Amino acid sequence: MYADQHLHTSFSGDSETPPEEQAEKAIALGMERICFTDHHDHDVVSDIDFELDIPRYMAAMSELKKKYSGRLDIRTGIELGLQSHIADYLYKLTEEYPFDFVIGSVHFIDGLDPYYPEYFEKHGKNSYRLYFETLLRRIRKVKCYDSLGHLDYIVRYGAPHGLTYSYSEYGDYIDEILRQIISDGKALECNTGGLSRGLTEPNPCRDVFVRYRELGGELITLGSDAHSPETLGCCFDRCGAMLRDCGFKYYAVYERCRPEMLSL
Repeated sequence: MYADQHLHTSFSGDSETPPEEQAEKAIALGMERICFTDHHDHDVVSDIDFELDIPRYMAAMSELKKKYSGRLDIRTGIELGLQSHIADYLYKLTEEYPFDFVIGSVHFIDGLDPYYPEYFEKHGKNSYRLYFETLLRRIRKVKCYDSLGHLDYIVRYGAPHGLTYSYSEYGDYIDEILRQIISDGKALECNTGGLSRGLTEPNPCRDVFVRYRELGGELITLGSDAHSPETLGCCFDRCGAMLRDCGFKYYAVYERCRPEMLSL
């Protein structure tokens, strides 16, 4: 069973799942290793507290590693909300703490999370384009991450607002994002969270992975984005087959922010 490297627990503001429940589900599925990546979106205004208590989190993960030693290889990561104006803060944070894996994600645009309809009400038909433009600008500024999380995160929430999406519509922006992460030596995450939410493809979609491979991209990570055990490892076999079909032979797992390549 592939390693799940995008997992949330009760340390994230949007999850109530004890870490032990995620660990037990991973063992039940036959996983040998997992990585917890709880949310840390610093300096945002939200009804949910996305400020991770990092000292308490790191201490708890250390104890969890001991508890599951010999049964499950638990690694400690974080999902950072990338924002240009806090670049110095993010660099300092990743230097201070010994994370195994850092996901770089964009959740807030102009102070709004596309999870909520207010983002689409404000930006309308320009919602997707603005998201990709902002993501590109931020990864050019902030590079203290290992894998770019759910590149087309916004697509999960656009359909109820009448928006359609395909790689070809936004290829000019997405190609530049892919070129940037390849140049920076970053991985591209295959996030199966969209599938568990009813979408027909992971985030990003298959066409993006095809283009990533054409451009020379090789580093892939795999994560369910599970906030509860029910979706941990969701559709991994399906996405593994998709990635092989796109030309990838390996995916990466990280320890102390260094990749190890495992067969798909």
